[in-house]
Amino acid sequence: MNLLRSFSALALIAVLLFGVSCNEKKPAKPAKNSAKTEQSASQPMSIRYVDEDSIMSNYILAKEINEAMLRKQNQYDAASQQRGNELNKFANSMQQKYKNNGYLTEESFNADQAKLQKMQTDAENYLGGMQQRMQNELAQSQAQLLDSIDNYMKIYAKEKGYDMVIRKSATLYVDERFDVTDEVIEGLNKRYNKVSEK
Repeated sequence: MNLLRSFSALALIAVLLFGVSCNEKKPAKPAKNSAKTEQSASQPMSIRYVDEDSIMSNYILAKEINEAMLRKQNQYDAASQQRGNELNKFANSMQQKYKNNGYLTEESFNADQAKLQKMQTDAENYLGGMQQRMQNELAQSQAQLLDSIDNYMKIYAKEKGYDMVIRKSATLYVDERFDVTDEVIEGLNKRYNKVSEK
């Protein structure tokens, strides 16, 4: 399993979720005055959009998570290659020993076969554990990323007086005048730098 692909898929899910969470409706408050309710319903909504691909490419936290996952994937690939080489080397030495009549007893051959099987089992367990730890770290990182974006979008929309911030990919057409992606990326990065400097 390629964790880079998993990260990309989870990153997309995170962005889709933060887009949806920004659009969640708040529970309706009971109308105190029907005239006031009609007036507010007739007022135009203030809507903006963000390009989620740009956020994932330019938000420092998203880039750091992606780089960390790439490092982990490289470590996993190197460990997998090393274990594979060790297994091949031992299997080849067994084969050569067998061809050269190096096994004097059936017990010594069976002992080497058992050793090879144990090496295979150990390698599978080691790599399986490593992969599980990577998946857990990826899930935690994704939760952190989603939480960071979701929290900032709520603050940002409220400060700017926007009723809704939607994902560009969720629209068929939207005028570029309503694109706030750069502002959001700048705000996310400033907020993230402040947190990481503490």
